[in-house]
Amino acid sequence: MDTQCDLTNKKCQPCEGGVPPLSQNEVTALLQQISGWTQRDMLIEKTFTFKNYYHTMAFVNAVAWLAHREDHHPDLTVGYKTCQVVYSTHAIGGLSENDFICAAKVDALFAI
Repeated sequence: MDTQCDLTNKKCQPCEGGVPPLSQNEVTALLQQISGWTQRDMLIEKTFTFKNYYHTMAFVNAVAWLAHREDHHPDLTVGYKTCQVVYSTHAIGGLSENDFICAAKVDALFAI
């Protein structure tokens, strides 16, 4: 069974109030389900590479649409042929399952 597919089929849930950040063991397990993403402190990140600016911007717009639909927004750093995507759940001061759900969905966008 494709575990990344499991994440892409989930929907982000509001992380308010008493929802704690994921433990390091939970983060480590979820990182194994999303290829190429790395953890840095309380965030996960990945840089995507494209053949030109047009493709980069099309990807950025698709990620923006996804972020709006999931109501979970990454930080994006955009270059001519690259886009770095960074997820962290600011409302809880750490990582949540939402970060990994969106990371898997961003990977699916990139694969199109």
